[in-house]
Amino acid sequence: MQKYKLYIVGFLMLLGGLAIGWIVKPSTPLHENHEHTLTSTSENTSSEEIWTCSMHPQIRQNEAGLCPICEMDLIPLDNSMGNDDPTVLQMSKESAKLAQIETFVVGENSNQLNKSINSIKTDGTVQLDERSIKTQTAHLSGRIETMSVTFEGQYVTKGQQIASLYSTELLAASQELLTAVQFNTQIDGLREAATKKLKNWKITDDQIQNIINTGKPIETISIYADHNGYVLNKKLSQGDYVKQGQTLYTLGTTSNLWLIFDIFESDLSKVRKGSKVVFTTPALPSKEFNANITYIDPLLNSISRTATARAEIRNYSNQLKPGMLLNGFIEVKSQNNKKANKTISVPNSAILWTGKKSVVFVQLPDSEVPSYQYREVNVIDRTDYFSTISSGLEIGEEVVSHGAFAVDAAAQLNNNLSMMNKNVSVKKDKSGDATPSYINETPAAFKDQLDLLLTSYINLKNALVDTDQQASSLDATEVIENASKIDMTLLKDEAHLFWMEQLKAILDHTEKIESNEDIEEQRNQFDFLSQAIINSVKAFGTNDKSYYVQYCPMAKGNQGADWLSTEEHIRNPYFGDKMMKCGTVKLELN
Repeated sequence: MQKYKLYIVGFLMLLGGLAIGWIVKPSTPLHENHEHTLTSTSENTSSEEIWTCSMHPQIRQNEAGLCPICEMDLIPLDNSMGNDDPTVLQMSKESAKLAQIETFVVGENSNQLNKSINSIKTDGTVQLDERSIKTQTAHLSGRIETMSVTFEGQYVTKGQQIASLYSTELLAASQELLTAVQFNTQIDGLREAATKKLKNWKITDDQIQNIINTGKPIETISIYADHNGYVLNKKLSQGDYVKQGQTLYTLGTTSNLWLIFDIFESDLSKVRKGSKVVFTTPALPSKEFNANITYIDPLLNSISRTATARAEIRNYSNQLKPGMLLNGFIEVKSQNNKKANKTISVPNSAILWTGKKSVVFVQLPDSEVPSYQYREVNVIDRTDYFSTISSGLEIGEEVVSHGAFAVDAAAQLNNNLSMMNKNVSVKKDKSGDATPSYINETPAAFKDQLDLLLTSYINLKNALVDTDQQASSLDATEVIENASKIDMTLLKDEAHLFWMEQLKAILDHTEKIESNEDIEEQRNQFDFLSQAIINSVKAFGTNDKSYYVQYCPMAKGNQGADWLSTEEHIRNPYFGDKMMKCGTVKLELN
């Protein structure tokens, strides 16, 4: 007991000593230490690097990563540079490097290859992309009763019924299913085994259930296409006997094509993967195409002393066809790159489109830090890759050909003149929008009918977002029906004439979407359809809801395109899953 008392006394003395020390300890050192800690934290915060998105400058975070909107790499926000000229943006060398800025000397023209670059002349042919070639097989043995694929070159759509098959094996298996259903309670798992056997032949659940409901076995089954494409080689015909797994036909698509060029042995050392090839075809003598070399055959033909080089191209509107002959020039960088070409021509990637005027950024020479000047230019001609400028640039100046959006975003964040700031000024200019307004005089009945049209248009937009060619064709049919039902007699005078113009555009371009089997051409026509729809909503208004005019600057080969949506969230109909979140909201209409 005495021992525990000593422990208690010692503990109380320790507490008393701590209390005395706390009372007599000066408070100033504690305050000084606390102030030092706050100062250090403040300094760290102020020096913390901010990362932003070149496409969506409203995004800011304190570490590198991806933009939550478009999933592009974030770039550092540089606030260290500044100047008195609002048209000139100064960037640090580190920021310019991270933005991957590339420049182009004004005056280079893609149509005069031999003056600014060396080129290798070559001949070639168009071929199918072998990766697109598929085979259609039979899933069970039997005799082909009917065959809807009757000739090579016929286009087949995925899910289309292509044949019907009579099969004794199917008859026996469906009878087994009925027997299994009858005795399933006595023998566990008998029905499941019979069902699995039919599913292995790709018999659907509905067909299996129909056998059970009717109590009758089936002996004929429909075969549906597994892929889209053109029939390349037809193996069997109606009345032929087919084994399980045997090929009915092979097919391929022409949306992507291979360009096969022959390169002589003496020129092989000059050609690299990524080399640009400019070519024409006798079938389209006035059209010039561009592609890049993606593969060079490692083996040399010992007879012709040539090796093949392959390029790939997206075949918009099916202009190129397998088997076409090509005349091409493969570009090779010259040692003496002189500015012999006097035509003012710049890559399309250098131009930011803002409406009446277009914008480029010019790299200023002899600057201590990378400096880029905002310039408005007038575009008078445009090809697949180059645009001709009539004013705003001089020969010999360097324009930003890669990274222009990053420069523009940095200019906006630094309160410099930029494309986005220019858009704001354009919106304030009432003459900038040529669409008349008849909203006040438009009857409510007409707006109700227009709302129905907009509902079918939104369905079409969603089908293109999902890259569903069949659904977009069906939705296009609904757009045509709803547009045709609108009572144009409800409108008078100029409003009536304006609607007639928009209706013609809506029907013309929607009919092309309905009949076209190429999803990319459907998207191309959707751009023109969207312009007419947006004009109609601006002119006449709606009763139903608000709509958002959204814009993707990268659509249609960086020309940019609009569409209408019922929600602010971006779901891009021009790229689908490839660039689902690419775009911005330009305007809200209600």
